[in-house]
Amino acid sequence: MDVVEAMRTRKSIRGYKPDPVSREILEEILDAACRAPSALNTQPWEFFVLGGDVLQQVSRENVKLMESGAPLELEVAESSFPKDSVYRRRQVDLAKQLFRSMGIERKDEEKRMAWLQRGFRHFDAPAAIIIVQDEVLTGDGPLMDIGSLMQSICLAAVKYGLGTCIARQGVHYPDVLRRLAGIPKTKKIVIAIAIGYPDKDFPANAVDTEREPTESLTTWVGFE
Repeated sequence: MDVVEAMRTRKSIRGYKPDPVSREILEEILDAACRAPSALNTQPWEFFVLGGDVLQQVSRENVKLMESGAPLELEVAESSFPKDSVYRRRQVDLAKQLFRSMGIERKDEEKRMAWLQRGFRHFDAPAAIIIVQDEVLTGDGPLMDIGSLMQSICLAAVKYGLGTCIARQGVHYPDVLRRLAGIPKTKKIVIAIAIGYPDKDFPANAVDTEREPTESLTTWVGFE
């Protein structure tokens, strides 16, 4: 599979087989992804890769805190979408697609809660990559670079038949990650990427999100 095909076929995977992903494969994916571009080659990223009992314990504690109503935390800024904007509409359209695929009715609070918990459990993936940046880094520049790294991880995973899902839910309780994964206070926790072998029978994995046509997003200047 070439890189363009990987870009066109990659999708967010929200249901995984329990089969473990070897450390060797994860190392190869991260090694390739670290070739991602960054401003002045600063490479403002580091990784904590979780699996096994540690990941399961993180997932359990995340869900417990979420169910208790513990306030959500983030160590880097999160985007907000104006209520009447196209960005909010796209977000709502995705939620509708996912809920339809899973048979979740709008008023079914029990199923909606069960769905929400999946994100806090890293979608039950056998591994999760936690991306952090050093606390000395400020501004939005490092996050732009980490964005290119995240894409590279997801594309490299395709080569190995793996699926991924980038999600902030996995880092909403940073104290859990610090305590169980040994992430020091000197590192800002940025994002989590669930990674594993896709469960082809999981309904939400069949969802193909729509994309805006390129012509509606592009202004050509200086071309005939």
